[in-house]
Amino acid sequence: MPYFDAASAAPLHPVARQALLASLDEGWADPARLYREGRRARLLLDASREAAAEAVGCRPDEVVFTPSGTRAVHSGVAGALAGRRRAGRHLIVSAVEHSSVLHSAEAFESAGGTVTRVPVLRSGAVTAASYAGALRPGTALACLQSANHEVGTEQPVAEVAEACREAGVPLFVDAAQSLGWGPVAGPWSLLAASAHKWGGPSGVGLLVVRKGVRFAPQGPADERESGRAAGFENIPAIVAAVASLRAVRTEAAAEAARLRELTGRIRARVARVVPDVEVVGDAERRLPGIVTFSCLYVDGETLLHELDREGFSVSSGSSCTSSTLTPSHVLRAMGVLSEGNVRVSLPPGTSGEDVERFLAVLPGVVAGVRDKLGGPAPAAAARGDELVLDALGKLCPLPVIELAKVIADVPVGGTVRVLADDEAARLDIPAWCQMRGQEYVGEEPADRGSAHLVRRLV
Repeated sequence: MPYFDAASAAPLHPVARQALLASLDEGWADPARLYREGRRARLLLDASREAAAEAVGCRPDEVVFTPSGTRAVHSGVAGALAGRRRAGRHLIVSAVEHSSVLHSAEAFESAGGTVTRVPVLRSGAVTAASYAGALRPGTALACLQSANHEVGTEQPVAEVAEACREAGVPLFVDAAQSLGWGPVAGPWSLLAASAHKWGGPSGVGLLVVRKGVRFAPQGPADERESGRAAGFENIPAIVAAVASLRAVRTEAAAEAARLRELTGRIRARVARVVPDVEVVGDAERRLPGIVTFSCLYVDGETLLHELDREGFSVSSGSSCTSSTLTPSHVLRAMGVLSEGNVRVSLPPGTSGEDVERFLAVLPGVVAGVRDKLGGPAPAAAARGDELVLDALGKLCPLPVIELAKVIADVPVGGTVRVLADDEAARLDIPAWCQMRGQEYVGEEPADRGSAHLVRRLV
């Protein structure tokens, strides 16, 4: 069964499996002890730290291992903000950061800090100028992911890091999605990553704090990992994580070229074989294995279940998946369609045959889901200059499906007033207008929900 969700968790790399099994016999003891077993464990931990530092491009004493990538983010952001509390209480994040960064920002805000959320282009990227414009006296920290986890867009980290350096503000980089492909460029100050994103075991994160960065670990003091990550180190998992990082880096150049060709094939073909689809994210500045698209008139959860029945494991940022009741914050920030969203993230080793079978299956799956939901049919005659469409109580993609059915019932220049109380309507109706060449006039308050005004142009 083709697994196309590597951005969530990559399959365990064979090198990681070998290293994990080998180190179980050598790395079980306390590395802080001076007896033979402790010394063996310390040697494994120190060697892993040195190898991780080489992969990141930093000093070994700047690297600590954490119980997860999320913990690395939470500890890194909180420690940096606390270390620079005298500099100010202002934090900068992008609108498309991973939830771990955004949750850290929310906690800081609740404690009295201020947060600037930098908007992104429709491609999902920030601009260096927007970050430079957000910097101000009192800015304690800026955060920026190296590449987006939902759409694969790479961020201008080096340029942002330079702007932050000139302002004397440290930049925290979430490199979870990109570190397996190469080091992060630029004068960044802190970095976090997660082993299960590159084929290491889950439960191992990296936190890097450059020398000279003011950092105050939060929580009860602990002597492990320079006081920055409490608890006994999981040495077998750490050894496996770093071994797999070195292995994927060795394969990265060739595998990146191969996966770029496969995802490029998906980007081009999906737009041709599936009607009413929007491929999102930057077409050039993107990670090798991620491609994301959204299909009009499709329920995201149903689409994922149907693809699963066909043997394909994919994920979604759609508002209609079972894990969330609101649209993906990434898709919302980009201003793109959220309904029927599919993220394909190919793990290393994915075959061209599996991609071809996915492309062959996808059109029929989408058509079948649309048929079940009653997709748009040929429109009836016009009924005046404005039509009120009551979609209250209906979840995505039904408001957009019904809008598509009635838009031709008004003359060119006429309007459809869509009454909707689904949060996704704020994103999906404007996105539908852009895709279909209609004009989104705006949103107005209504007795229930909101009224979305759409003017027919074609």
